[in-house]
Amino acid sequence: EEEEDYMSDLFIKQDVRPGLPMVRRVKEAIQKEEKQKEANEKNRQKSIKEEEKERRDLVLKSALGNENKGFALLQKMGYKSGQALGKSGEGIVEPIPLNIKTGLSGLGHEELKKRKAEEKLENYRQKLHMKKQANEQAADQFRIRFKTKQEERKMEGDLRKSQRACQQLDVQKDIDVPKETWFWIKPEEEDKNDEEDKEDECTSSDLSVSEKLHILTAYLREQHFYCIWCGTTYEDSEDLSSNCPGDSAADHD
Repeated sequence: EEEEDYMSDLFIKQDVRPGLPMVRRVKEAIQKEEKQKEANEKNRQKSIKEEEKERRDLVLKSALGNENKGFALLQKMGYKSGQALGKSGEGIVEPIPLNIKTGLSGLGHEELKKRKAEEKLENYRQKLHMKKQANEQAADQFRIRFKTKQEERKMEGDLRKSQRACQQLDVQKDIDVPKETWFWIKPEEEDKNDEEDKEDECTSSDLSVSEKLHILTAYLREQHFYCIWCGTTYEDSEDLSSNCPGDSAADHD
């Protein structure tokens, strides 16, 4: 054999990029595997179901011939291939398609599965709706509780304000003892924070904060002609009645 000429055009035109032989081997292996799969598919023995399906599809694709007794009877009655059924040709042209059942489940099983799936979906929707309603109710209840708590705190602040005013006005008229024990604030309660949630002296009786505020407001108006909402002391009852809007915060808004 002659020695290879490494300077010849045949040798120089060869693709000698790194890794190229590996790429070729991978491609060859893939092609070989695909060919093997095709050969296995051709040599594979078809199952009975596959053979039945192929035969059924082949028969369904072919038109009925004269060997079919039903088709022969139609022809004797004047029917022609491709013609619609019926005296005036208003019927169907193609035969009713077959609905082949290949599974082992009983009749009506698919409808039962579909109905159960619909019921499950409906139950899921109902649960979501109930959960949404529960969340909305919880949010409404929280808003109501929060608003009620704010109103109670404001009312307690108004009561303490009225108690301080009552004590000051009573002292100015040389009244040493309040008409009711809770009309005045005790000295140790003077320094309490208005925002504090602790119970104070006004809880010692059976009256509610609202009731106490109403009674004390009426006392200040009748005894001292003073309106806690206006922050004004009037000259007499007539001056109070004519110039003060009312005896509650709502009347002064």
